[in-house]
Amino acid sequence: MKYTLGQINEMIQGALVGDPQVLITGISGIKEARQGDITFLANSKYLPLMNSTKASAIIVSREIEQSSKPIIQTENPSLAFAKVVNIVAPNDMSHPKGIHPTAVISPNARLGKNVSVGAYTIIESECEIGDGSIIYGGCFLGREVRIGKDCLVYPHVSIREGIRLGNRVIVHSGAVIGSDGFGFATVKGMQEKIPQIGTVEIEDDVEIGSNVTIDRARFDTTHIGRGTKIDNLVQIAHNVHIGENCIIVAQAGISGSTTLGKGVILAGQAGVVGHIQIGDGAIVAAQAGVTKAVPAGTKVSGYPAKPHGEAKRVNACMQRLPQLHKRIKELEEKISQLEKRLEEHDG
Repeated sequence: MKYTLGQINEMIQGALVGDPQVLITGISGIKEARQGDITFLANSKYLPLMNSTKASAIIVSREIEQSSKPIIQTENPSLAFAKVVNIVAPNDMSHPKGIHPTAVISPNARLGKNVSVGAYTIIESECEIGDGSIIYGGCFLGREVRIGKDCLVYPHVSIREGIRLGNRVIVHSGAVIGSDGFGFATVKGMQEKIPQIGTVEIEDDVEIGSNVTIDRARFDTTHIGRGTKIDNLVQIAHNVHIGENCIIVAQAGISGSTTLGKGVILAGQAGVVGHIQIGDGAIVAAQAGVTKAVPAGTKVSGYPAKPHGEAKRVNACMQRLPQLHKRIKELEEKISQLEKRLEEHDG
């Protein structure tokens, strides 16, 4: 790739500060960049790297007005950089084409136009796959699965019977959608399985990471809203409802019948108990344990999860426990000495 900085600025409709004739020959992160690369800065903690990076130009936010290197000011540096990557270094990964002869497809399944199915994939009866969708090899689609248009299902994904996926859904390797919810009743000391007869509905433009598990509902539906993005190794239990445009980060777990509003963020390893609501735009920090409802627009952290400011104060006190323990021991010793003196005086 060879573009001038002026050409790249036109691509992303930014504000160029510097020489538009600077030649850009590569793309890289700000730490790894070399001469000729363009990079970006979206996190203020990397501001010191602006002067030390070897990149020839940097995409930045509007708040940064000058630099020792040419910059392109944008509203969203991460998004602008992504646009540059897509234009000048597009992903040329080749997806499967056509139907592989080893795929096992029920004669009752209905495949749309330009559907591709990889080797050894099994598609059972009454399945429907929309136009342009790609199913990689080694996948399993159970009876009456519905997959929309332009979906991408990577190898070794299991989509169990009766599950619904919208359009442009991406499912990464190892994901299991529609396995039984974890439902048991204790009867005379034995665990009796409770039938899980519901389904899972995934709306348009959802992305599901590797080894994610989404359980079918006991009754009714486990629901994933439009535009939600789910990282690797996430567990979503039966009857969970996740709103639109949520972010669920790796190793988070959501217990049954919990509802997440729109735009909720669950950070890595966050855990949420069942039968509660997390309001629109709420943020649950990494490793937080949520045991009760979270109001809309609230940030919580810690265990049990508290408003973030309160949790920080609690954590600050906990960090001082060794010093406080030592101080208490010293005070106890002084009190003991004073008591002895008082006893001697009284005696």
